[in-house]
Amino acid sequence: MKIAFVGKGGSGKTTLAGLFLRHLHADGAPVLAIDADINQHLAGALGATEHEAAAIPPLGEHLPLIKDYLRGDNPLIASADEMIKTTPAGRGSRLLDLGTRTPIHDQCVREVGGIPLAVTGPFTQEDLGVACYHSKVGAAELLLNHLVDGPGEYVVVDMTAGADSFASGLFTRFDVTFLVCEPTVRSVGVYRQYRDHARDFGVRLAVVGNKISDDTDLEFLRDQVGGDLLTTLGRSAHVRAAERGELRPISGLEPENLLALHELRALVDRTTQDWDRFQRDAVRFHLRNAQAWGNARAGRDLAEQIDPGFTLTRKTVSR
Repeated sequence: MKIAFVGKGGSGKTTLAGLFLRHLHADGAPVLAIDADINQHLAGALGATEHEAAAIPPLGEHLPLIKDYLRGDNPLIASADEMIKTTPAGRGSRLLDLGTRTPIHDQCVREVGGIPLAVTGPFTQEDLGVACYHSKVGAAELLLNHLVDGPGEYVVVDMTAGADSFASGLFTRFDVTFLVCEPTVRSVGVYRQYRDHARDFGVRLAVVGNKISDDTDLEFLRDQVGGDLLTTLGRSAHVRAAERGELRPISGLEPENLLALHELRALVDRTTQDWDRFQRDAVRFHLRNAQAWGNARAGRDLAEQIDPGFTLTRKTVSR
């Protein structure tokens, strides 16, 4: 199951993504974490030191390898160089799962606290004035387009803050999107913006209230968010300790906050994957990107990369 954490900057989405990953890992569930935020803090939330986090190789540094591997012997893709971030899988493509090591895993994934983590990489000085951050998340989008995961497996992506998530089709790659919302007007405003943008794309959106101090906070969120509110977490001494560098076992999280993590997992586990919709959205955004810039760069019509009738399934993962 593919899961995104989104929300206003400072709402605690990275913290909650880290807690959720650690909760799943402690229960023995297969997981993969991807940090696709412009502010790369998920490694730290999982317990990495600054030095350890900086040593994780960004996906973008290995984009040629990623494209070459995923292309496989797909006859519709003339060369790996012609693949763009939205190129969908087709017959002959190499598909990924959570149970098999591949060259991509070996080069791009590192374990933090036992949790496999891939990162898009930070925005660097060399990028200033010449690059868009969303070009960096292209590798993550390409991976998700070729990832065949199933119930009981969890791919958790920490997205960039606010409506910036809509600058690419990455927001459609998830079975469940958790929007972390504080009891503030600004945070609710981000929720409404995200809800409205996502409405026409079948995004399954659930709001997680965070930093709830009292009944007034809870009533405010219930009034503003309505039925989209799934659960809430209160302010946490456990989280504060982690922010000071003291990472405690996830079992030590406050009982009410631990219960909220169980509710997040319960929603994911009762969600049915819609592979047909997943492929339709992949094709839709591939055509948009091809027409906007991809065809001009490749010198050919990249719509030819689409394999009509192909849908990702659990039964075929080629190597």
